[in-house]
Amino acid sequence: MKLLNRQNIPSTSTRPISILQFGTGNFLRGFADWMIDILNEKTSFNGDIQMVQVHSKKPAHGINSQEGLYHVLTKGVSKGQTIEESRLIQSVRGAINPFLDYRAYLELAKIPELRFVISNTTEAGIYFDEKDKDWATTPASFPGKLTALLYQRFQHFNGDSEKGLVIIPCELIEDNGKKLKENIKRYIDLWDLSGDFEDWVVKHNFFCNTLVDRIVPGFPLGSGNEIQAQLGFKDEQMVMTEPFYFWAIDGPDWLKNELPLDKAGFDVLFVKDISPYRTRKVRILNGAHTCLVPVAYLKGIRLVKDAMENEATSSYLQKVIFTEIIPAMDQPEKNLTPFAEDVLDRFRNPFIKHKISDIALNSIAKWKVRVLPTLLDYINKKDQIPTGMVQAFAAMIVYYRGHYNGEATPIKDKSEVVKYFDQIWKIKTPEAVVESVLAKVDYWDQDLNLIYGLSEALIKEVKILLAQEEG
Repeated sequence: MKLLNRQNIPSTSTRPISILQFGTGNFLRGFADWMIDILNEKTSFNGDIQMVQVHSKKPAHGINSQEGLYHVLTKGVSKGQTIEESRLIQSVRGAINPFLDYRAYLELAKIPELRFVISNTTEAGIYFDEKDKDWATTPASFPGKLTALLYQRFQHFNGDSEKGLVIIPCELIEDNGKKLKENIKRYIDLWDLSGDFEDWVVKHNFFCNTLVDRIVPGFPLGSGNEIQAQLGFKDEQMVMTEPFYFWAIDGPDWLKNELPLDKAGFDVLFVKDISPYRTRKVRILNGAHTCLVPVAYLKGIRLVKDAMENEATSSYLQKVIFTEIIPAMDQPEKNLTPFAEDVLDRFRNPFIKHKISDIALNSIAKWKVRVLPTLLDYINKKDQIPTGMVQAFAAMIVYYRGHYNGEATPIKDKSEVVKYFDQIWKIKTPEAVVESVLAKVDYWDQDLNLIYGLSEALIKEVKILLAQEEG
């Protein structure tokens, strides 16, 4: 097999660097970078991507040894059709590490064609570190690094209003653009930078709130050698993705002309409010995941795709989504049903081995955000208890007991949560356990025992699960 570099591919073109990308991980490479590569092919966008390492203090040998080249493998099921595609990404230049060469990093600020910043630095990446005392040395945080780069750009171009950047963070936190901007302003204060610079940041740089959605497992474990043989290249940086993707961007009206992703046929929406899309994703996709996890696990199922192949759990999940989650929501059904059908296709993806125990991480906190609002809205709208969500609630409580059918259940949560459930299950009566869990105001922000009929329904389902175990 040939090495993957720019000497060994049939044709390659170099474009101006117009995008600075903070983060070199699987997600952006299988999501935004994939889109930009196609955008260059289908439109007159004409911009390359320069990656910046954020956390690591080691050089990015992998992506740099391949001169930014790698394949995206799209595998999965969509609308009943199996999809298997590959694309060689040529629009990435490689990665610079600010910890190893801060001067080279700051030089990127001087690129006249630079226009966009994209980031995915994990949910914990947008933060303020008061130990970052000076912009002249490499800041530890991503917002600190970005502030230093913006300051260098402001100085180099003498505050030119035309040289501001469009900043599009993809971190999975609410109001990600707004929070990034707030942290940058804190660094401006910490470093005592000029008022003119702060005015330039606020008036001529644009921070977009976004919502991203795609499962990108990364390097195809177990089949990498076979795929490389098919591609004809040794590619240690290839990433696998599912067919589904979605990107909602809340930005200025002119952005869709500068970044014409929708014109290239992508499912990218430029909107004024991303909250309906966030609610749709959190309640349907994440809520369905959170309901499925304990129900499937207690039935002995360990992978999401296996749960979708099991008639009982597949029927259960469809019932929860279409007769409970969607009816509880305030959005038109026509906006929700196609998304829900795509979610089920994604869960069925035979190429992705998604462990149920991995999704179970921090289930109590996830339940509060992803399921509880839907459960309460359903009760308020229908004046009845949603049996499917209650079954999942009961299964989660039993799962947190720590064992079922003679096997340990792999609880992954804060130590105080694990300790609490261990203690209450020693009470031994389902009634007492349920009453205690529902009364945990610090979990739910309210005493759920006050919801008429909920405790009785939950006790009934817990008893059913325990009886099945004994049988």
